Amino acid sequence: MVKVETLNKSFGNLHVLKDIDLTVKDREVVCLIGASGSGKSTLLRCLNFLEVKDSGTIFIGGEKVEEATHDLNQVRTRVGMVFQHFQLFPHMTVIENIIEAPVHVKKIPKDQAYQEAKELLAKVGLSDKETVYPGKLSGGQKQRVAIARALAMKPDVMLFDEPTSALDPELVGEVLATMKKLALEGMTMVVVTHEMGFAREVADWVVYMHDGRIVEAGPPDKLFSSPTEQRTKDFLDSVL
Repeated sequence: MVKVETLNKSFGNLHVLKDIDLTVKDREVVCLIGASGSGKSTLLRCLNFLEVKDSGTIFIGGEKVEEATHDLNQVRTRVGMVFQHFQLFPHMTVIENIIEAPVHVKKIPKDQAYQEAKELLAKVGLSDKETVYPGKLSGGQKQRVAIARALAMKPDVMLFDEPTSALDPELVGEVLATMKKLALEGMTMVVVTHEMGFAREVADWVVYMHDGRIVEAGPPDKLFSSPTEQRTKDFLDSVL
């Protein structure tokens, strides 16, 4: 579903991604872990073309995507993104936030978009918040609305950039539960997370990044219990 070959990205003199190779198969959940500044979020933003790579190749759904040959807004309809901060429109109700892109970008009839949005709100456990404005929601509720909004575009893959790190601890569980549900339903997901329990339980693969490189990748039971790289061991010792 997603394939990255020798991806490089710099910001000025700072080389943030260094020869990244990554493959995410259909229905797989891949968690990216590592200290802040290791390049995880930049990698995610390159996959959604919010950042333009310097070199390398990105394939989405088997198709090589290039800025010069593709309408990136069109590509983004296939790659859903949920951010650390919810990015909801404050002047729109919950349901208006969810139908905005399907109606205006995908040109889906409003009645159809509304019906699908109601189903998505039920999926994330917020059927009773349809007419509420974001300012009246908790952080966890806002993030679940953001997930529903991304799902409304029916993406091939969902990217999550530290979706729980801006939340109070007691609200983290409700967002992770929603993400687990998506994983069980077979949604292809790439998740940048500090929630090691979630990565251990839900991921098919865990990828440890340090200083812009992939240091180690493997199934969670292997990576967490017997990492092969000393750097991975040191990181896990500091967070577990």
